[in-house]
Amino acid sequence: MGKRLPPAIFLMGPTASGKTALAIELRQHFPVDIVSVDSALVYRGMDIGTAKPDAATLAVAPHALLDIRDPSESYSAAEFREDALREMAQITAQGRVPLLVGGTMLYFKALRQGLAELPAADPGLRARLEAEAAEIGWPAMHRRLAALDPAAAERIHPNDPQRTQRALEVIEITGRPLSELQAEQPAERFDYDVLRLVACPQPRAVLHQRIEQRFDAMMAEGFLQEARRLFERGDLHRDLPSMRSVGYRQARGYLAGEFGLEEMRRRAIAATRQLAKRQLTWLRQERDALWYDPTEEGAQRTVFEKVREFLE
Repeated sequence: MGKRLPPAIFLMGPTASGKTALAIELRQHFPVDIVSVDSALVYRGMDIGTAKPDAATLAVAPHALLDIRDPSESYSAAEFREDALREMAQITAQGRVPLLVGGTMLYFKALRQGLAELPAADPGLRARLEAEAAEIGWPAMHRRLAALDPAAAERIHPNDPQRTQRALEVIEITGRPLSELQAEQPAERFDYDVLRLVACPQPRAVLHQRIEQRFDAMMAEGFLQEARRLFERGDLHRDLPSMRSVGYRQARGYLAGEFGLEEMRRRAIAATRQLAKRQLTWLRQERDALWYDPTEEGAQRTVFEKVREFLE
């Protein structure tokens, strides 16, 4: 019998599915330490609109990889992989188990499989693509990508300008489709034995209701005041990854006078539902994961039993 790889737990799920609450419960009952897998929670000062755990929660259940970037900075999946592997190694060395929690599915994929070696960003080319997008719109840019690299366009949502831009940039720099370059990349080592859990309320209407309730709670907590403070800095333009986060994008439009408060709420909730739909598309590939509905009676007990069995 070969020596078992060190254990790790992935707790995945769409936004507003109850992942954080379960992660905190798991930390109180098992020797696990939490690592955040969320592309928005890395940014300082973006607390209410990202549903970042509050100080009292973090005192009970610390999360690694929170507040590690200023909103004016970018943060890539490759950087996440490097940071997460470092945190996991430290947790394992202390005799504990990494519990990776979040909804940024690209980060989970990068962690397990690595990322293709791609050319560095070209600021001049990127500026030209942004100028073209400003003229014809990102949906038209996405259609251009579909003609050049259908496989990449199928994976990238038409409303995802950052990834659309990157795919077009790679094609122009290398003369080859992004999907082709990614397919050639050998898988990188990931030396952990992973238990995968997926939190997902059923039916979909329940998730939609939770999304709506959570957004209204954020508004009551002062989300618009938080967004206004960020925008008043003057250095956070609309195309930054942080400012394209769901909720902040819509809040900026409202604060700029582009539409009213009720329209902002409608747009933010609709965008969050679209995000959840994209997350679920990724998650359906996790066929061997334990799927559970956190709203079901006894669901947490089932998860605890699975985790206890895995760790033993």
